[in-house]
Amino acid sequence: MTGRPFVVNVAELLRRPATQKEVHLVGQAAQAKVVDTAVPDGAPIEADLLLESLSDGIVVAGTVTSSWEGTCRRCLEPVGGPLDANVRELYRPREGGDDAFTFTGDQLDLEPMVREAVLLELPLAPLCRPDCAGLCPECGANRNEVSCGHRTEVDDVRWAALEGLLEQARLDHPEN
Repeated sequence: MTGRPFVVNVAELLRRPATQKEVHLVGQAAQAKVVDTAVPDGAPIEADLLLESLSDGIVVAGTVTSSWEGTCRRCLEPVGGPLDANVRELYRPREGGDDAFTFTGDQLDLEPMVREAVLLELPLAPLCRPDCAGLCPECGANRNEVSCGHRTEVDDVRWAALEGLLEQARLDHPEN
């Protein structure tokens, strides 16, 4: 992320527990990537959040949105789409020793939470469409675009002995 667009002043919230503050933040992605899927460099990441002060911290809840790009795992064509993540995290002063995010002073840095939410929502194995036919293992043709005429079933040599037994059983008992 570039700059400091996800830093929020929470001085007023810290002075008055049980108060709320709505924020809309926009930043840019940099190096948000998982396997072959990423938020494009320079793509905006938006966070619509509600900050609520507690006696011992601040709860941050809302949505983080952006877009993603990647490669279809079956046909290797470019693919992309929207990215929407719901977040609900607790921020505590540095003294907190649990899994909460921490902060010091009057500034709440939401960038680690936003980055984590984006990374967790990126698809690990994206598809261009649910019924993607993929590439032909014999000639490499994209089966979504052409019919190359090769078989779609692939023999698995690990099952060859069992298939031989099944064929023999069929020959021995043709009535089944």
